[in-house]
Amino acid sequence: MPELSHRRRLLVLAICCMSLLIVSLDNTVLNVALPSLQRELHASVAGLQWTIDAYTLVLASLLMLAGSTADRVGRRKVFQTGLVLFTIGSALCSLAPNLTLLVVFRMVQAVGGSMLNPVAMSIITNTFTDPRERARAIGAWGGVVGISMAAGPIVGGLLVESVGWRSIFWLNLPVGVAALLLTLLYVPESRAPRARRPDPVGQLLVIALLGSLTYAIIEAPNSSATHTLAFGAVALAALLALLRYEPRRTEPLIDLRFFRSVPFSGATVVAISAFAALSGFLFLSTLYLQNVRGLDALHAGLWMLPMAAMCFVCAPLSGRVVGSRGPRLSLLTAGIAITASGLLFAAFDAERSDVTLVIGYVLFGLGFGFVNAPITNTAVSGMPRAQAGVAAAVASTSRQIGGTLGVAVIGAVLAAGIRSGPYRQIFVPAARPGWWILTACGLAVLLLGALTTGRWARGTAERTAERLQEAEVRDAAGVGA
Repeated sequence: MPELSHRRRLLVLAICCMSLLIVSLDNTVLNVALPSLQRELHASVAGLQWTIDAYTLVLASLLMLAGSTADRVGRRKVFQTGLVLFTIGSALCSLAPNLTLLVVFRMVQAVGGSMLNPVAMSIITNTFTDPRERARAIGAWGGVVGISMAAGPIVGGLLVESVGWRSIFWLNLPVGVAALLLTLLYVPESRAPRARRPDPVGQLLVIALLGSLTYAIIEAPNSSATHTLAFGAVALAALLALLRYEPRRTEPLIDLRFFRSVPFSGATVVAISAFAALSGFLFLSTLYLQNVRGLDALHAGLWMLPMAAMCFVCAPLSGRVVGSRGPRLSLLTAGIAITASGLLFAAFDAERSDVTLVIGYVLFGLGFGFVNAPITNTAVSGMPRAQAGVAAAVASTSRQIGGTLGVAVIGAVLAAGIRSGPYRQIFVPAARPGWWILTACGLAVLLLGALTTGRWARGTAERTAERLQEAEVRDAAGVGA
């Protein structure tokens, strides 16, 4: 790819950030709209879970496929396709006449979304070749997530109250079209020097694993034990097949050798735990504020603003801490804050008082603000440069898996609890097990932050990197021969 001027590189960064903004904002504003959507489409708790999880499930399944496809056929081409699909999916979501079609259209959105964020990150890393410039560009990219977290509840509340829940999908249309036109004009095409081979069997096994597991969890409160166990068995079979099949491939979809690195394995579980906590937190908080306290969408968004504001402030601060002192301090801070927030709700019923409710939101925002930056840093710690992109993609996939499981598990626990009495009276005790699950997620972040960032853990990463480099040399020699 030819060297671009400084202004052109900044324009490419802005275009990539636009794609991240619409994807991140879409998820945030949808949570605020859930109660309105529930009333208009007569959705159950399981139905609300599927409007979120249909998106994150497809996204988690296709992220790595989209990244390797972009390396092979062209990053700009795949990025443009993603923008088209995401924009069309958003338009269809705004027109959905019932819950079933809304879930289907959310899946169309997700197919497009899977082609945006990982591909945009590849475009950024190939556009900004200077390490210092690249670090600043990635910092700006990460800051967009904070902006979406801060703006989402307010923007969503305003739109839902003034126009209706369908308008939250209209936001994506002008931004998606503008990003598509700007990509055509200003983003150069690029490909990887040596793209990874497709792994269709591995891809199908991942879809079977995530899809059947999520379905079993969400539908468990409303299905027979036999039905739930059948889908659980499918998930287990897919997992075992994946563990047996992937190590036999030269270029697997998921390179299981990565998990010999303790920092990498820890980052994967931290990502799942943190994003499960986030999705569960947003799900419970939105339903509580609107359906129990009786707030409208705008005022519910304002109540959640302390959490979003802390995310916005702490995310760049965490990036600087990771850059100067490593990931350990950020992970420990995140684990303590998320655990404290969960305990406040689970053990002390923080919903009963305005003061404790705000403190719980502030603590969670602080914790989640600190957790995101060290996940990717820890995942790629010690990895060979050629493998860093794949390691980061696995971390991104883990985030989506966490988001899917958080809504599935906590929503299923809530659905089982609220059947035993009047909704407003029973919601807080019914939500308590969900808050304990969120507390356990915070403890996982804390413990793994302590275990996976020490000298022993770094040693396993270095040994894993050496083995991967040796394997690359052997493979290259075999190809040359």
